[in-house]
Parts: sequence; structure tokens; C-alpha cells
Amino acid sequence: MKAFTIVGRIEAWSFLILLGIAMPLKYGMDVPEAVTVVGALHGFLFALYLIVMVGAAIVHRWSIGRVLMAFVAAFLPFGPFIVDKRIRKSLAAEAG
Repeated sequence: MKAFTIVGRIEAWSFLILLGIAMPLKYGMDVPEAVTVVGALHGFLFALYLIVMVGAAIVHRWSIGRVLMAFVAAFLPFGPFIVDKRIRKSLAAEAG
């Protein structure tokens, strides 16, 4: 779960930087290199997030609903932060 949390947070921050800094630089100040660099990094982190998510799902025997929730969260700003918190809370409750 620790890897899922760490990678999820880094991926979420890269998405926020892409949307909040790189995109405005590209379209507002004509600096397309910002999106090229941050977009490539975010793409790598997104793929890594999916790999780590599948690993966590297998190890912790997540339901299909939990897997779908984690997958959809990667497409939403702040999504991985919220999903990580919910999954951790749910796993803690299941553990007792």
C-alpha cells in the first residue's frame, strides 16, 4: 500500500502541475516545452500508477469496484489523494 500511496501522490501532483502550470504556460505564454516535459513525466507516472495499482489490488484483494474507483481517480484532479484516503480507511476498518 505504501508504494500505491507514494506513486499516487506523485502522479496526482504531476497532473496538477500539468493542468495548473504547464498548460497555462503553453496557451497563455506560448511556451509549449512546458507541456512537452511535464506531459511526458506525467505519462510515465500515470503508467507507473496503473502498475502499482494493479499490484496493490492483487496483494490486498481489492474488489472490482475499488479497482475502478482507483482507476477513475487518476483522471480527476485531486482524485488519487481522495481515493488513497478512502482505501486506507476501508482497509483499516476491514483489518479491525
